[in-house]
Amino acid sequence: MGDYKTETGAQLFARLEARRCLIDIEPHLFPKNCGPQYGEVVELHGLEGTGKTELLYHLLCRCILPVEAGGMGVEVVFVDTDYSLDMLRLVTILENRLAAGRSSSSPQAESDAGCSEEAALRTCLSRLLVVHCGSSSQLLLTLHYLETSLSSRPGLSLLLIDSISAFYWLDRCGGGESAARQEDKLTKCSELLSRLLRDYRITVFATSHAIRRNYRNIATSSSSSSSSPSCSEYEQPYLCRPWQRLVTHRLLCSRGTPGTNMATACTEEQSRRQAFNVRCVSFSSSSSSSKVTKAHKSSSFYVTDGGVVFV
Repeated sequence: MGDYKTETGAQLFARLEARRCLIDIEPHLFPKNCGPQYGEVVELHGLEGTGKTELLYHLLCRCILPVEAGGMGVEVVFVDTDYSLDMLRLVTILENRLAAGRSSSSPQAESDAGCSEEAALRTCLSRLLVVHCGSSSQLLLTLHYLETSLSSRPGLSLLLIDSISAFYWLDRCGGGESAARQEDKLTKCSELLSRLLRDYRITVFATSHAIRRNYRNIATSSSSSSSSPSCSEYEQPYLCRPWQRLVTHRLLCSRGTPGTNMATACTEEQSRRQAFNVRCVSFSSSSSSSKVTKAHKSSSFYVTDGGVVFV
């Protein structure tokens, strides 16, 4: 018989303790002391063009950047269901953040870092694993595969899914008239995620695209002077209940107007930038279907070549 090594409970606990808590990933976004803890889920929700992707890149870079460059130095799995990950944009943000970190260091450290700029970038990217999924079935298989990585890589602290709602309409069409069949795959993904969150203490960030669910009296509303739908219609959760129960923080993203909250902007050019607003709602962790709001916070940001800048 082969020599198999078994892991004791103490060894398992020590390995899981090495996983980084992301409660301080971005103080601008989350209420004080209410950032994502071990085993929590953050949903970034909003219409197209409301800054969700840039915000996701910002959080991703914050994780994989080294501590000396203002990062957390943890590993990330990025599940790209929309096939929209822009690696050139991601690398540009990383290069800008690394350069900012060098410029704030001592002259000697800056000189030493000059010859290792590419090495630093490679180190950051080595902490990122990108997986593409073309269906909810592939997403479910990916999550099963991820369990192997989680059990052997304590540095892997964050799972990003862009987006969790990518297959919503495909699953609705494939499920026929049965709501249970329409939601079957995402329900299974949510149940598996729940176990991964509990057993491996990772944090999950996922985007979801806002849709208008209220189609009643659409002909009447389209002909009326107030045909624009209210924001609350787009903010309503619509994914399956098991997913909704997992979400502990919801970031509601929307477009602002140039100059919004930019009274302290240094230049006229900055004041003309497109502003994006984020409203964070944190819920108390509960296994019940009802959500109790624990805290909330509003913030704004604009996008530069070097990434997101909060105002």
